[in-house]
Amino acid sequence: MIGFDFLEPIDESLLRMLKSLSSQQLGSKVVFHTKEDFPDLDKVSIALVGVLENRGNDVVEDSGDLSAFRQELYSMFPGNWATTIADLGDILPGNSKEDTYFAVRKVVSDLIKKKIIPIIIGGSQDLTYSMYRAYDELEQMVNLVAIDSKFDFGKEEEEMSSNSYLSKMIIDEPNNLFNFCNIGYQTYYNSQEEIDLIEKLFFDAYRLGEVSNNIAIAEPVFRDADFVSLDLNSVKSADSGNFVSFAPNGFNGKEICALARYAGISDKVSMFGIFNHHSSRQESILMTQIIWYFIEGYHYRSKEYPFGSRENYIKYSVPIDEEMLVFYKSDKTDRWWIEIPFSNGNNKLKRNTLLPCSYEEYLAACNQELPERWWKAQRKNVL
Repeated sequence: MIGFDFLEPIDESLLRMLKSLSSQQLGSKVVFHTKEDFPDLDKVSIALVGVLENRGNDVVEDSGDLSAFRQELYSMFPGNWATTIADLGDILPGNSKEDTYFAVRKVVSDLIKKKIIPIIIGGSQDLTYSMYRAYDELEQMVNLVAIDSKFDFGKEEEEMSSNSYLSKMIIDEPNNLFNFCNIGYQTYYNSQEEIDLIEKLFFDAYRLGEVSNNIAIAEPVFRDADFVSLDLNSVKSADSGNFVSFAPNGFNGKEICALARYAGISDKVSMFGIFNHHSSRQESILMTQIIWYFIEGYHYRSKEYPFGSRENYIKYSVPIDEEMLVFYKSDKTDRWWIEIPFSNGNNKLKRNTLLPCSYEEYLAACNQELPERWWKAQRKNVL
């Protein structure tokens, strides 16, 4: 496919390092894009791609180096995985940012068409936009989850950057963004106008404290996501090793890995990206563990809704005022969904008929409280 022409093979020095690994380490179980060989993608489930593009980040100026990251990752030991992983090498910076965006879009699009999950180790987070545009050819609505301390809104006339890509996703046609959810925003980094806009658009946002106090509230969010974009600046510097753009508060290492596992275990997530790293060995170690947990989660996917049959669910009907809320509980994983009766005839939305939710939301409904996620989904259906 044309997109794969943009990929540079991995460095020869890494290949030499891989030869020193034991057969039990991850590097001995991954297939690599080298100068002599390209992986057989028909046998691959997950593909790692580096993107050395940082021009959208006003803090990091160089194009980045992923050699330390790869050395750390492939020195680790895998879990009991039956997943075939490929490292397809790197996309080098183009003559302009737009050239890189085009290359990323083509590579990602070709991978998801082959039902391969791309893990993008990116530079600046504006690459999220080009990954989102890869869904255009699939003609589906997209749910994006960003693990980030900021919403990344920008002014309409502003050049797209790691701090403004979300505005472009909302404005540009075709508009395939059905839902956006931010996990871990910190209020003092976001204006009240931006917080109000999230509410006005019926998007979702969870403050850092909310998630840190009960990380399980994020699980249904990832279960409904198509694409997860992780900003490493959402991790506090004491845990990430990032002292270039110092973050005194943020997720700790254990929490960010738990969120990555939620993303991996979601049957629906088809892309995962990590952005805004600073090429330090400390951050490389954190990135490898984040990816390890994402792959671990992927290994334990249960192939439930939207892939499974409703025959394996217990149905619960809860009357609230004039509404009849219908919940489903999986007898396989004990996870919960709530039914959203879409009625606007938009074929793109049919797959969202069941919305992931939590047991606590079912209990709240039993106490005559309408779940907020049900209400927001209904509002999007009406508008």
